[in-house]
Amino acid sequence: MSRLRKRPAELRPAPTEPAPDASPNPLRNIAMLFAALWRLVRGQDQRGRKVGWMIGLLRPYRGRMILMFVALLIETGAGLAPPFLAGRAIDAGIRTGDLSALDWIVGAFVAVSIVYAVATYAETYLVGWVGTRALQDLRERIFIHLQGMPIGFFTRNNPGVLISRMTNDVEALQQLVTTGVVTIFSSTLTLVGVVVILIVLDLKLALITFLTFPLLAIASVIFRIVSAGAYRATRERIAAVTAYLQESLSGVRVVRSFGQEPRHVDEMTELNEANRAVNMKTVYLNAAYFPAVEFLAAMGTAVILLYGGSQAINGAIEVGVVVSFVGYLTTFFEPIQELSQLYTTYQQGMAALDKIFDLLDTSPEMVDAPGAIDPGTIRGEIELDDVWFSYSEADTVPDDAWVMEGVSLHVPPGQTVALVGATGAGKSTFAKLVSRFYDPQKGRVLVDGHDLKGMQQRALRRQLGIVPQEGFLFSGSVRENIAFGRPEASLEEIEEAIATVGATDFVNGLPDGIETQVGERGVQLSAGQRQLVAFARALLAEPRILILDEATSNVDVRTEKTIEKGLERLLHGRTAIVIAHRLSTIRRAGKIVVLEGGNIAEQGTHDELIAANGVYARLYGAWEENTAA
Repeated sequence: MSRLRKRPAELRPAPTEPAPDASPNPLRNIAMLFAALWRLVRGQDQRGRKVGWMIGLLRPYRGRMILMFVALLIETGAGLAPPFLAGRAIDAGIRTGDLSALDWIVGAFVAVSIVYAVATYAETYLVGWVGTRALQDLRERIFIHLQGMPIGFFTRNNPGVLISRMTNDVEALQQLVTTGVVTIFSSTLTLVGVVVILIVLDLKLALITFLTFPLLAIASVIFRIVSAGAYRATRERIAAVTAYLQESLSGVRVVRSFGQEPRHVDEMTELNEANRAVNMKTVYLNAAYFPAVEFLAAMGTAVILLYGGSQAINGAIEVGVVVSFVGYLTTFFEPIQELSQLYTTYQQGMAALDKIFDLLDTSPEMVDAPGAIDPGTIRGEIELDDVWFSYSEADTVPDDAWVMEGVSLHVPPGQTVALVGATGAGKSTFAKLVSRFYDPQKGRVLVDGHDLKGMQQRALRRQLGIVPQEGFLFSGSVRENIAFGRPEASLEEIEEAIATVGATDFVNGLPDGIETQVGERGVQLSAGQRQLVAFARALLAEPRILILDEATSNVDVRTEKTIEKGLERLLHGRTAIVIAHRLSTIRRAGKIVVLEGGNIAEQGTHDELIAANGVYARLYGAWEENTAA
């Protein structure tokens, strides 16, 4: 009925990051574990609030938690009974020749075994059920929190790190919540129970058994000194392998196009070999340490047999007591090992909890102001009033960090405004401010006369359509992607949107038509096809404000002409902001705004700006020369 499940270090779940002193040092780790738990209970540890919050995740399932603890108590008690029953079977049944007593004891042994099996099943099932549900709730909470973060948050944080919060860190917590909770109670109860039973059975023999502690401490200190660096190195090596693998798979097209597969294989082989080498060090250490602990247990058994056996021969104690001591000795060492290993799990879980709280404590920079309004259906009037904006996060923005400097512009409802200018002039920033992906440091952005800071973000976004430079598609069918903004749209409405943007022929030519799966990020479609789907998606959503951010720059001329045929219908009756380097797509705009160095250099119609012979005229002339060439 042993609960100790040993695994080689390389097969254990890898921690989120190297934990300090993460080596099996039983006595020291047990002391540190209980000291840490005591600080949490007394509120002397800053993590106490976080642990209390974690316990709050379990509160909805407290009924099952109570049943789990009851099952754990029964399981622990049943697990302690067999050595005692074995001793009684010898003394009360076998030595005396009392078959009736032996039958009763054997029956009790079988009954205890059945109770242990049932209680273990109940405890394992309940702790797994509660832990899985609680961590499911945590993942959902993290995801909901991420959904509420502004766009700037995702540009500052690596997506891989955010994913790690919901996977690796939550997994580390799951080990603490499930394995940790069971181990701390089960091992503590088992250890206390064994000590009490040994003292009750025979005090002198119990004290001799406890003499193995100093030897165990010496072995643990030696192991800790030798293995401290090895365990940290394993975490660093596997991190290097994972990072290189992710980078290689992400850049597989570049690797393939330059024929660098052999070089990448060689580099991966080197990293993998280094990973194997450091893991082998932990294998050697475990191969030496754990047998040493078992050897100490065997030596303890030998001492018990020698001393206890001589006492039994002299009639000082019964033979069954010696047999019970031998049985309990193994049980005595198991909880020590389990509690020692739990300290590492505790450290990893606390580190993961700190990271998760750092994420959850990050407040969204843009939230709906108290009393934010829902203006209903908007007309689409846009105004920038003396807007200053910088992507800098510093409290004081350097003079050279302003992307917009005092920009003021009025766009009447239903007008198409084209933004032109060199790269970095502020065109995309203009669109991001209108979308309220960012707020300006100074000035106001208004829609229909309402400052966006006082408008509900959801009310704005549901009437906003954006077609970016590269149309992002989700895994799923063409139909699902087009209906993304209006999931309730009928098949007829979806097909009408497809026809309007001129995508009918390409959709009908797909293997499964509109139900064709596009793959991750739309990889099954060409760039032009993805963009046509993005245009159809924007049209179907029926936005009042439409933003086309370099929407045709990645498509061929033929596809661009197809899209242009649908633009008239797409832009009709809507306020539109069109950003394009190909000036042919913006000549028909009601107003062209030329941005230069974060300021409006000039504005007007195409003919007016050509006649002014300014920045736009030079840009248009350069574009015509390149086109002619």
